[in-house]
Amino acid sequence: MNNTHNVAEAVQRVTKEIRTLESQYQRKPESVALLAVSKTKPIEAIRAAYSAGQRHFGENYVDEAVEKIQTLSRDHPDEHYHWHFIGGIQSRKTQAIAESFSWVHSVDRVKIINRLASQRPSELPPLNICVQVNIDNEASKSGAAESELEELAAACATHEQLQLRGLMAIPAPRSSFEEQRKPFAKLATLFELLRQTHSHMDTLSIGMSSDLPAAIAEGATIVRVGTAIFGQRA
Repeated sequence: MNNTHNVAEAVQRVTKEIRTLESQYQRKPESVALLAVSKTKPIEAIRAAYSAGQRHFGENYVDEAVEKIQTLSRDHPDEHYHWHFIGGIQSRKTQAIAESFSWVHSVDRVKIINRLASQRPSELPPLNICVQVNIDNEASKSGAAESELEELAAACATHEQLQLRGLMAIPAPRSSFEEQRKPFAKLATLFELLRQTHSHMDTLSIGMSSDLPAAIAEGATIVRVGTAIFGQRA
């Protein structure tokens, strides 16, 4: 679906689906933001999504993302994108993330928090942080354990260059709507517990193309959609 017309139509279709699900699950209108996951996709597809009103884009690979960000900033300075890093974070890549992105959804270690804070340029606004939770305790997945969340939240709070916004998770795939809801409900409970000491938190980054209804039913405020907008990755 790299045809730019199709991408623009897809953004409108997915946005309409989100608004319908908000109504269906008694969510406040426009309380769920769409994050278009543009990893491995060309700049032409990103600009097509932008032309359809999309402003927030998620990237997984630092080098690829920085190249896109720099190219778009240089060639189209009148366009204003919000870049979210959603991939695994290597220590040697934190400076590029801190300098280039406005959001990071995949923070799961105090070391990474401290590096992002120290490397965030002082002239930029605070970096928005979501702590990634390994909600199913999968050995193969990134993310913090439930028991580590307060420590990570407290670490964010010590840095004025960071703004803790909320939690992110990528549950193991489940086949039914009701089963998909369970890990999201668990994360929403952890979110509310953490808000007792970090009341400014406002973000639950959950849900992708395959489990969008379940995520919105359980309180998602950002949904990360790639395939339904840009098509299958090559």
